[in-house]
Amino acid sequence: MTTLHLFDLDGTLMFGSAAPVEISRQLGLTAEIAELERAFGAQEIGPHQFSVAAQSLWAGLTPEHVRTAFEGAPWLAGIREVWQEIRERGDYCAVISLSPSFFVELLLEWGAHTAHGSLFPEVPFTRPVDAAGILTPEGKVTVADRLCAQYGVNRGDCVAYGDSLTDLALFDAVPRSVAVNARPYLAERATHVYTGRDLREAYQLAAVARPRVEAS
Repeated sequence: MTTLHLFDLDGTLMFGSAAPVEISRQLGLTAEIAELERAFGAQEIGPHQFSVAAQSLWAGLTPEHVRTAFEGAPWLAGIREVWQEIRERGDYCAVISLSPSFFVELLLEWGAHTAHGSLFPEVPFTRPVDAAGILTPEGKVTVADRLCAQYGVNRGDCVAYGDSLTDLALFDAVPRSVAVNARPYLAERATHVYTGRDLREAYQLAAVARPRVEAS
């Protein structure tokens, strides 16, 4: 059986932080992004409003800022090793995040088969965010279904990894899930719960016990 592993980014692959926070840190805007994160977490604003406001904050953003934010972020240990193990088993790994695509897609360098984020214009920005390209929690399920079709699997073959309310729809859509350093309401809905800073340990909770597929 082929398995598709679906990873959230903010608070899941990244310990105690999020891509918008790390990006804003490079611009000295930690207080401003903290207020946006609070409003989003309280459901006072939605994904599109958050993205529009974040882009406005990031008017001076450069590719160098993005790369520095990515490289300095508090990632869990073992991400590359987990994705290599998934590939060696003949399985698939994908990242699906509401964070900006220009940040999320950098994880392709670490071995993810695919990475999907909210579609932002190229940095530095020359045009506004298009609402149609901003992912929602329900949109994560849509992306997962598209990936299932691409890789020849179905929802029953998926494992979701997440930490917060934005992962709830995906957790409800697939049979296996791992709550990683998660909010209590998500942990209650998960089939496995992990607290710690090593993705290898979280992955082992849901890893399929079968021989690896040898590369031809």
